[in-house]
Amino acid sequence: MAVELPHCLKCMHYFITHDPDRPYGCRAMAFKSRTSPARVVYGSSGIICQLYTPKKQAGKPGNIGSGSKKLA
Repeated sequence: MAVELPHCLKCMHYFITHDPDRPYGCRAMAFKSRTSPARVVYGSSGIICQLYTPKKQAGKPGNIGSGSKKLA
């Protein structure tokens, strides 16, 4: 049975590094890796990432930079 891992690209802690050997990173867990951080977490612990936090989507009311507020 395949486990569905969270998509790191949609997580607010995910970032791309400048290190060609370890191009993917997770700010929440403070590490960089060659593969998706969610795969590293699952492979080393056997559990799905507990720190996955979806990014706020632009365009929803209340988000900074969404462009929903008009200036006078």
